[in-house]
Amino acid sequence: MVWVTDKRVKFVDRSMVEQINVAGRMSRYQHFQLSSALLADPTLTDEERCKINRIFDYIQTGRVRLVD
Repeated sequence: MVWVTDKRVKFVDRSMVEQINVAGRMSRYQHFQLSSALLADPTLTDEERCKINRIFDYIQTGRVRLVD
């Protein structure tokens, strides 16, 4: 059975990206939230997608590290 709802799920708090940039670290749960937002949140703007992708780039280059 499929459930249809009008409520939009917000995967990511918009200020989370700025907090991660300032702190230079992010939790695995935040990583999961950002990944989910990129894959399933149709309300993200192109600018928000770029900011999230930049965070993932920072993880690869070592500017942001994942913590448990």
